[in-house]
Amino acid sequence: PRVALRLLRRVRDYAEVRADGVVTREVSIQALKLLDVDSLGLDDMDRRVLLTVIEKYNGGPVGLSTIAASISEESDTIMDVVEPYLLQLGFLDRTPQGRLATQRAYEHLKFPYSKDEQPSFF
Repeated sequence: PRVALRLLRRVRDYAEVRADGVVTREVSIQALKLLDVDSLGLDDMDRRVLLTVIEKYNGGPVGLSTIAASISEESDTIMDVVEPYLLQLGFLDRTPQGRLATQRAYEHLKFPYSKDEQPSFF
């Protein structure tokens, strides 16, 4: 809710400046594009977490503190703000060994997915 309200305020501000104060679907899309929020609601921080897991750690598993150190962010911020939405979208799995990027994450970010790169736990 906090993130949604922040984005709503930014869209409203954009509409005030660029669209006579009227928030329409098109104005919302333009504002979110300007804010670097994609069609699924992922922002720069979400993408940085996923890209770190995929590019630096071959999709995982990788620990939360390692991800945090890699992107210079607090572990608590990632765990409390970023991770819940990525889990909800099915872009990230949490395992005892660490976080794993899912096939959906690879596809959304337009990375080739190879099941061979992903470790099997079964």
